[in-house]
Amino acid sequence: MEDSSFEYPSDILYTQEPLSGYKFGGYHPVRIGDTFKDNRYTIHHKLTWGGFSTVWLAHDNLRHRWVSLKIKTADTSYSSQELLNLQQLEKIAAPDDLSSKYILHLLDAFIQPGPNGIHQCLVFELIGPTIDRIITDYRELSDSLDPQTILRLSRQLLKAIELVHNAGVGQIDISGRNIVFSGRNLSYASEKIIFAVFGSPEHEPVTHLDGTPLHKGFPAALFGPVSWEDWLEEFAEELRIFDLGEGFAQEEKSRILAQPGPSRAPELIFTGRSDHRTDLWHTGCMLFFFVFGTYPFDSDVEDMVVVEQMIDLLGELPQEWQPTWDRMRAEAGDMMDFQGKILQPLLNNAPLHQHADLQIIGDEVFTLEDRFDKEVAEPELAPLIPIIRAMLEFRPSERITAPQALGLLGSQGQ
Repeated sequence: MEDSSFEYPSDILYTQEPLSGYKFGGYHPVRIGDTFKDNRYTIHHKLTWGGFSTVWLAHDNLRHRWVSLKIKTADTSYSSQELLNLQQLEKIAAPDDLSSKYILHLLDAFIQPGPNGIHQCLVFELIGPTIDRIITDYRELSDSLDPQTILRLSRQLLKAIELVHNAGVGQIDISGRNIVFSGRNLSYASEKIIFAVFGSPEHEPVTHLDGTPLHKGFPAALFGPVSWEDWLEEFAEELRIFDLGEGFAQEEKSRILAQPGPSRAPELIFTGRSDHRTDLWHTGCMLFFFVFGTYPFDSDVEDMVVVEQMIDLLGELPQEWQPTWDRMRAEAGDMMDFQGKILQPLLNNAPLHQHADLQIIGDEVFTLEDRFDKEVAEPELAPLIPIIRAMLEFRPSERITAPQALGLLGSQGQ
């Protein structure tokens, strides 16, 4: 909960990083015009933010190009695997840079001291909007990316996963918010063009209600991010995986990770374990998103609901998981109807029409193939459907790998 002693003049507060994160060990306070690394990088706009970092549009005054400057929270600056993972990937990608393999290209790294601690700063090539933002915008207009673009992005995502796994890294964050378009076409643009596309930074001052001065660890203002409303480069730019901070070496013991809401892997629900093959499930969910414009399973609902959706879309659970599933159903009790389907209370009381992807409500159940024929029916995208199904196998050992998926895709999308 936010500190009520602060005054928040607009809704920027509710869409940006929480002020409670500006504390020792937390975010570094940044203002437009700030410079980093002996005045090499100048801040011009805010690109995005996450639970462990803020990301800024900066100008590299030495190389005369636009870059993305990621400033990690102090607490995660030394525990994150991101820099190590990127360095490991660079060994695999050489002599080509990572951008040729659809991983965001690291240009520089340095340490920045501040009032809230010591922060790791990573300088990347300029990024565009997230794939989640672009596809959602198309869907809201009852439109979609053209088939050739979808095939091209699918191939690029699979190649990125292939590289990551070949480097021995696994369990990265493969989600719509973590897959971005590159910004190559704007990297050397004039400031006038940049702001014509990105817009001017919006901000609201942060003040105490009683007028007392802010602690130096707080920002003087909260900045809104780039809106991307005038960005029209999805047909020309390439895909990039943005954040590798969650990934770890495949030989390490599996662990419980933060799961992308609509892409929860079944092995975590039924066994509490995961490994690099969980990435394949998440990749299958993303390919589904590319094709259908929605995710295959709901987010922000109980595991019971998600498992029902998985069964209806993909078929029966593995036999070894059935006892756990029977127990889950028994515990649900009166939350199920006479057909054994989930009733409304487990959907957080949201209206049924808000669950566009929910296949367990109503009389009809659509398999993956049924949904494609009913909702998409685009012959050029048909080769992706068996790939999606093969990556969404319940048992991790039965999922196809990224190279196998690329082999099935053949020359489509090139």
